[in-house]
Amino acid sequence: MLRGATILITGGAGFIGTALTGRLVEGNRVRVFDILRRNALRTAGLDRHPNVELVVGDVRDAAAVRAAMRGVDHVVHMASIAGVDTVMRDPVLTMEVSLEGTLHALRAARDGGTVRRFIDFSTSEVFGSYAFRVREADVTSLGAVGEARWTYAVSKLATEHLAHNYWKQYGLPTVSIRPFNVYGPGQVGEGAVHAFVTRALRDEPLLVHNEGDQIRSWCYIDDIVDGILACLERDEAVGQAFNIGNPRSTVTIYQLARLIVRLAGSRSEIRFVPWNHPDVELRIPDVRKAERLLGFRARVDLEDGLTRTIEWYRSTLA
Repeated sequence: MLRGATILITGGAGFIGTALTGRLVEGNRVRVFDILRRNALRTAGLDRHPNVELVVGDVRDAAAVRAAMRGVDHVVHMASIAGVDTVMRDPVLTMEVSLEGTLHALRAARDGGTVRRFIDFSTSEVFGSYAFRVREADVTSLGAVGEARWTYAVSKLATEHLAHNYWKQYGLPTVSIRPFNVYGPGQVGEGAVHAFVTRALRDEPLLVHNEGDQIRSWCYIDDIVDGILACLERDEAVGQAFNIGNPRSTVTIYQLARLIVRLAGSRSEIRFVPWNHPDVELRIPDVRKAERLLGFRARVDLEDGLTRTIEWYRSTLA
């Protein structure tokens, strides 16, 4: 476990960044750089922690990123536009934040000369619509030009190449992480688990796209944080990309909705609504590389994680 380090987390006020901050904050200094579109950090009370420094800024501002990078030992670069609906509504902004933001962060980290690890947060969407037991070395899939749904994945794949080449050309110790469908207490914004749980606790209808036969592997927030910490700490991580997910927690979206209704003791009905946009139909990771090099294995199975998540939302909504 890191101790006595200074860690910069861009996009750190989001769901995953807040959970990571919570794990790092005892014994380290955490600088969170975020534009605060969403602020889970405040909800968790971490924005007032003496070891947390909150810097409000945009990763598209090179000078602001350079200032935030001063004196840091480790960087976790998470800043991005999240959520399918938001990406489709703002595809240009999505690509600008990913491409410009990552370039600014990598340049500042290289020029600063103090960064011992740089983690680039990518996405499982780089594998395209059909991803069954995908390995890190498998061919990635680029969506059709002009289809806004894929702008996020395309830009994230580009940042992976950029981060890897900063390691090869400049010796900056970079790592890329591809998270698979993260959920859990504290989630903000879009996401199926967030939407289903909050509606189920209010006995409101759960809306499922088309037949709800899209298949996902769900990774609990504590497990994704374990994976990030392993990438920060293990020398074997440098120059690599890792799938971080839980293939044991694989269900269809319809099954997920039914499971949440049952675990929440809800009276919600499940409604099927048309969705005429491209979608990821199948997404299951192969995580053996992370097991081999990082010692990572997800510990929280789906029903346990959903139960913890439902109870958190129940107490929060109350």
